[in-house]
Amino acid sequence: MNRALAVLTGGAFLSVVLGVLASGEPVASLVLGAVFAALGTAGFGWVRRRDHLGWAGAYVVVQLPLAFVIFTINAGVGATLFLVVLVSQCVLLRLPLPALAVVIAVVPLVHLGMSLGAGLQEGLGTLVSVVFAAVVTELLQREKRARGELADAHTKLRDYAAQAERLATAQERNRVARDIHDGLGHALTVVQMQVKAARAVLPTDPGKADDVLAKAQDQAEAALADVRRSVRALREPRAVPPLPEALKALAEETSATGVPATLTVSGVERPLPDEVNEALYRAAQEGLTNVRKHARASRVEVLVDYADAAVRVEVRDDGAGTDGTPTTGFGLLGLRERAARLGGKLALESAPGQGCALSMEVPA
Repeated sequence: MNRALAVLTGGAFLSVVLGVLASGEPVASLVLGAVFAALGTAGFGWVRRRDHLGWAGAYVVVQLPLAFVIFTINAGVGATLFLVVLVSQCVLLRLPLPALAVVIAVVPLVHLGMSLGAGLQEGLGTLVSVVFAAVVTELLQREKRARGELADAHTKLRDYAAQAERLATAQERNRVARDIHDGLGHALTVVQMQVKAARAVLPTDPGKADDVLAKAQDQAEAALADVRRSVRALREPRAVPPLPEALKALAEETSATGVPATLTVSGVERPLPDEVNEALYRAAQEGLTNVRKHARASRVEVLVDYADAAVRVEVRDDGAGTDGTPTTGFGLLGLRERAARLGGKLALESAPGQGCALSMEVPA
């Protein structure tokens, strides 16, 4: 917009120059026109960069009388264009609306020296011209601001999209990590325990060792199948069995490794959303895995409570317990993330020599 007004100012000054050369009008209009053009280009740019109302007011106070004088000396197209440029510049300088209205109202007064009819006619034409210039300038400024705001919004939207993509990637990475830990990690723990048990009885009871190794082989094959299901789940959802059925299989698996496990279900069983079913199953699985690895327990109990507004799963053992020192493993971290995602909670209660109880409760 500055460049457009600078070009218009240059054209107005050229019109003044041509008028002086063609009609021999006073050279004073040429000098004053040059001053107005210099102030209207370089001076206006300087004032606008300062973005200060005081400088803007001073600029108008100087340029408006100067334009009047030029018009009085040389009432041609160039002088009229100077007035139009000045009004547009007032809009760009963001003069208060009352001040802008005063400038617009004053501009037609350049025709006071004419007869009443001619003055009214010329004054009305000039008024319409400067009002039109002010309106067009304001509309262009609004369009420019709108384009700037749209560009900013587009930039922010692009940033938000990138953040959402990073967040989705992180969530998916965490989900895969939880699935690997809760699924494959659990299976490998069972296999490890069975291999240890087989090695322990191998010298004295090869037949029993062979049975245990056969179970370890079955568990390894099941783990491989679970990995394949997880890979397929990246393309299509997998079927999740009912919670009591899945927990019964976990309890039997734990009993087979030498730690008797029982399952108790209270409340009225009901279908659960797949995500809730999966989270509760993983909580029980993590609890039983920790019992086999660390608890040195003689028995373990898995409890499922179908309450009115929530479902709770608890794994309770009579093992060595802990002193409450925070664990650094990924299992509990993954369970807390699952519970938080569903609006539930995870709790771990333990004391040395008094066993351990891990529970997850989620709304369902």
